[in-house]
This record gives sequence, C-alpha cells and structure tokens, in this order.
Amino acid sequence: MPVTLIGEAVFARCLSSLKDERIQASKKLKGPQKIQFKGDKKSFLEDIRKALYASKIISYAQGFMLLRQAATEFGWTLNYGGIALMWRGGCIIRSVFLGKIKDAFDRNPELQNLLLDDFFKSAVENCQESWRRAVSTGVQAGIPMPCFTTALSFYDGYRHEMLPANLIQAQRDYFGAHTYELLAKPGKFIHTNWTGHGGSVSSSSYNA
Repeated sequence: MPVTLIGEAVFARCLSSLKDERIQASKKLKGPQKIQFKGDKKSFLEDIRKALYASKIISYAQGFMLLRQAATEFGWTLNYGGIALMWRGGCIIRSVFLGKIKDAFDRNPELQNLLLDDFFKSAVENCQESWRRAVSTGVQAGIPMPCFTTALSFYDGYRHEMLPANLIQAQRDYFGAHTYELLAKPGKFIHTNWTGHGGSVSSSSYNA
C-alpha cells in the first residue's frame, strides 16, 4: 500500500539524525536566496492551516487503506468506524476529526478510501488551492516539506486514471524488449524497435 506519509515521516526523522552531515552540507550546498514574504501573512497562515488539514486527511486515508488491505490478506473482519473511535478514546491521536471517519464508514461500510466519501472529498476540494499555494511557496523558498508534498502528490496520483508510470512499460520495452500494452487495444502487447537496429523479437518470445 502506498502509505507515503508514514514513509516520509520516518525518512524525515532519519534525515534529522544526520546532524553532523547536515552541518557540513549547509556550508557547501546552496539553495534559493532568502526571500522576504510579501503576501498577506494572515491569509497565508490560513493556506498553511488548510494544507495541514488536507494532508491530515490523506494520512488517515492511507492508514485505513493499509488496514483494509491487511484485513483482506489476513482474513480479518474489521470495524473501521469502531477503530476510529477507539483511537479517539485511548490514544495519543484523540482527535474530534476521528468522529468524521466513523460517520464515513457508517454511511458506507464498504468505503474503499476516505477520499471517496462526500465529506472528505468536499473538505479536500475546499483546501486544494491553499494546499497548492503553501507547497509551491515552500518549494520556491527551499523549505523541506516532505509530508505536505508527498500528500499532495498522492492526491494528484490517486485522482488520475492514467499516471506517468505508464511510461515505464515503454522504457522496459526499449532496454529489454518486454513489450507494452496499447491503450487503443487493451490486452494487446507489442514490441517496438525503438533504435532501428534492436530487432523485432520481444522477450516474451523466448522460452528459456
């Protein structure tokens, strides 16, 4: 499961632990020049709040994706709404937000992803412009924001029917003749002689 926020949170702690290396790197590696923020600070703080809220939704969405996948693999029967309330009652999380998750699973016990629930879908859409402004401003300023950026990337990836990863099939066909599937003809795989001198035999033709 692509639980990217958990991964980035762990990696950020790993990077933080490299204090001595970062001290040396800070003296040699350059980033953007320090810029003076010229926008409306109150408005931008609201952008950051919405970016945090949207990223929080993505974090929970990924967490429940992981739980659902684990339930499938191990044959568990999980009460996802009950799990949300259990966290609120006896965990460091204890967020009122968890009640919204309970409501989402009450509305649809078979909900595949929190982002597909009307409440969370609307909440993310309401935060989206602010989220993108906060991330782009931080990137331009050279500020590391691993969880904000990976949350936004996940959202953009999840909402697209087609992803740039489709190009990987063409790359594999280029260097290993592994063939690729035609969009116009689902189920049909072909090999292209990309360089003009690589031959027309695909790797699937071999029977070692």
